[in-house]
Amino acid sequence: MEQNGKADINSSPHSLGRRELLRNAATLGMGVAVGLQSMREAEAKRKTQSSQQTPLTILNGPPVGPDEIPRRMLGRTGIPISVLGLGGHHLGDVKDVNEAMTLVHEAVDAGINFFDNCWEYHNGRSEDWLGRGLQGRRERVFLMTKVCTHGRSSQLAMQMLEESLRRLQTDHLDLWQVHGVTFDNDPELAYAKGGVLEAFDKAKQQGKVRFVGFTGHKDPSIHLKMLQMGYPFDTVQMPLNPFDASFFSFQHQVVPEALRRGVSPLGMKSMSGTADAIKQGVLTAEEALRYAMSLPVVTTIAGMDSLDVLHQNLRVARGFKPMTPQEMQALESRCAATAADGRYELYKVSLKYDNPEARRPHHYPIDQTQKEVKEMLQEAGGQNKQAH
Repeated sequence: MEQNGKADINSSPHSLGRRELLRNAATLGMGVAVGLQSMREAEAKRKTQSSQQTPLTILNGPPVGPDEIPRRMLGRTGIPISVLGLGGHHLGDVKDVNEAMTLVHEAVDAGINFFDNCWEYHNGRSEDWLGRGLQGRRERVFLMTKVCTHGRSSQLAMQMLEESLRRLQTDHLDLWQVHGVTFDNDPELAYAKGGVLEAFDKAKQQGKVRFVGFTGHKDPSIHLKMLQMGYPFDTVQMPLNPFDASFFSFQHQVVPEALRRGVSPLGMKSMSGTADAIKQGVLTAEEALRYAMSLPVVTTIAGMDSLDVLHQNLRVARGFKPMTPQEMQALESRCAATAADGRYELYKVSLKYDNPEARRPHHYPIDQTQKEVKEMLQEAGGQNKQAH
């Protein structure tokens, strides 16, 4: 539906048709964010202040054997979570549903109990495949997915929740998070009357959701605003890796504030999303994952699109021993030079990781080179042909 040439921000998730998609598909250049010098100055000031603070810790779960994956307590919930979680986006990149189900089965049987997903990943495919993989294993996992209203109504959020529950073949979520808090006004939109946080309260009252949180990867200040506005979130998810430590840092700005408020930090993008730094030889996959898992987070959510990657990550997670502070500092120093311009964290400084569902409700152009945008356009084109 359109009003004055713009999409109704309360329209259903599937009501935006091919015409609008094509009109909004102007590709924007992937320019580096302005103000990098001021960011670096602020980061230097932050490091001076944080060096005087007490190191942050998080509670470990019950002891495990040398071949098992350790668990940490999910804050005030008291639930033990595996230090390694399986990311939902990469699950949709697996060759087919049978391979995806095998990946999920092996992960659960190996002791991974945190499963990430999102309503908009691969236009629903990731949730669908995870739901199939968890049949017969649902009670063994802590299941999370994300809601994608991106500023639209609580009514739409509840509709998305029902779609997620159907795809995931479950009657409840263990954790429901606001996806992609990215733009400056996203916190105000989330907290607004009739916004997504009202859906959080309703879903919990109905027993369809146990815990709630939010995610994002663009700007630590937006995460801080979401926390400081006061809603009692259980979790907050953010990119955490050796490059983040010295550039526009979630580790140094958001993690301490979350822990101070009793909100459990969840890490993602331990290999910066594409593992480009690993491909370039800056660090190894094991170093990146060990570093991220050594931070004061409940779990590190890693994208795994093959059994080989799952097995590689399991070798790090089984009997995991954190890096020493000296090892972490050495790795941060090695990565600092290439961290300074964001080349290995493009989700902070470009459109590369902006999901189209996040941009459309704000009436921002979308990047038509993105895989998911291409899938959306292809699907819209097919629906248009059927209509004629």
